[in-house]
Amino acid sequence: MLMQGARYISGTSITLADGWSLERLTPPSRLFGANGLRTGPDGRIYVAQVTGSQISALDVVTGRLETISAKGGEIIAPDDVAFDSQGNLYATEVMDGRVSMRGADGRTRLLRDDLPSANGITVHQDRLFINECRVGGRLMELDPNGGAPRILLENMAMPNAMEVGPDGMLYYPVMGTNDIWRIHPDGGEPERVAGDLGVPDSVKFDAEGFIVSTQVASGQVLRINPRNGDRTVLAALTPGLDNCTFVDGRLFVSNFTGEITEILGGGATRTTLPGGFNWPLDMTVGDDGNLYVADGTYFYRLRPDGQGGLQTLGMLFTPGYPGFVRGVTAVGGGEFIVTTSGGQVSRYRPASNESEVLADGLDQLYGVAVAPGGAVVAAEFGTGRVLSVGSGRVEVLATGLNQPLGVAFAPDGACLVSEAGGGRIVAVAGSGASGVDTVADGLEKPHGILVRDGVLYIVDAGTKTLVGVDLATRTRQTIARELPVGAPPGVTPKPLRGLPPFSGPQGPFSGIAAGPDGTLYLSADAEGSVMALRLRES
Repeated sequence: MLMQGARYISGTSITLADGWSLERLTPPSRLFGANGLRTGPDGRIYVAQVTGSQISALDVVTGRLETISAKGGEIIAPDDVAFDSQGNLYATEVMDGRVSMRGADGRTRLLRDDLPSANGITVHQDRLFINECRVGGRLMELDPNGGAPRILLENMAMPNAMEVGPDGMLYYPVMGTNDIWRIHPDGGEPERVAGDLGVPDSVKFDAEGFIVSTQVASGQVLRINPRNGDRTVLAALTPGLDNCTFVDGRLFVSNFTGEITEILGGGATRTTLPGGFNWPLDMTVGDDGNLYVADGTYFYRLRPDGQGGLQTLGMLFTPGYPGFVRGVTAVGGGEFIVTTSGGQVSRYRPASNESEVLADGLDQLYGVAVAPGGAVVAAEFGTGRVLSVGSGRVEVLATGLNQPLGVAFAPDGACLVSEAGGGRIVAVAGSGASGVDTVADGLEKPHGILVRDGVLYIVDAGTKTLVGVDLATRTRQTIARELPVGAPPGVTPKPLRGLPPFSGPQGPFSGIAAGPDGTLYLSADAEGSVMALRLRES
């Protein structure tokens, strides 16, 4: 029986079954990641959000955010933005190899879809320049009317966000070689400006003509003299910085977490927008009782009471980080088995910055669990398979599944798998058998699953519910409705193809975990929070 009274989380009415309570351990994310920044003609900061699939505009005076290009819209994976003199917005879409233009009239059109890892973008005297952030990337001038690109440079080692300086030269960072270069917009020989940095991923200029550059690996914001390469540290922040921009002389920088920070004088900073999750994916509870959350680019620890906030244990540029982490299960002693969007199953030890690849070359891995016998079992979404990894080999337990996502084990040792495309939970027979037994059907899009005390808990991202199924009697209870999981109402997300070598194809996954006291933890990916659901003692 469902309670008549509704609970409201971030504007969403969540209805809970009798006896259950809900607590949000982390606040919703204001931005789902923050990548490219550009000050628009209206004085607002335009923020590109790759994993959030949207572009937002931030008024730094009022703090108001407005969605300019929404998730599910025509711009799929914006990474950087620029404006021409007519107020047209240009966006690179790094995971789809595209460049789009959103006109001042609000209409969007695709300019190119054949530019792998299209990333850095700038407009100079209404000339449009972009580069490709990949090994072997190119720097080019694009014709907005569809003409062939004019290539300035090739075989670059991951260039990124760029800008034309006061001297008329085009300045660009190269992440793979850890330096900043410049070239004339008409072409010619490039010149190295500064090196041995902290992996620079953006270049802008202050009012005095000095370079300001964010360093993704070190977290530093540097001011660099373009004439001799001398540098000073304006601020030391956390790794994951992505871009910067000026508004009336004030400097703002972005972070993968969605945080926007203003850089003040003397090394001081001020948070303009707090960071949070890009989209919390799978979760697990360690033997220390803490909750561990896979957020792709980041791996976090969170106390069960939510106090102390998120503790970053590793991120994409941390030594030993296994890659874009998606599935996770704790195996004790501070070790975790993880799956990555790059197709790896790895053993991860964040305390020592080490990871060991157990299997590689797989197709869109998601949920992972450890069998009673110690084998690692993972869902391979791309091929519809369930795999067992152990003793240096990969065994196929099941084939022909329709978008398998979550994995869990029943008390009798049966391997349970959620079929997002089939709307059901199945028990896998193993040894490559194509036949499976249906445990629960009538679901819409089941994601994370968990078994505790004989009850199978299912996050159904399609119906936005948490369902409990008694495995002995097969009776079913809807524990929560209108959860902020899956796509927002009326939105059909477009797939993100990934960004090699950092990640493969990316997609949503609403995970679930349980604490030793029976608390259920849920990744509310639609709002970027983690929730705790507890059954009160009668």
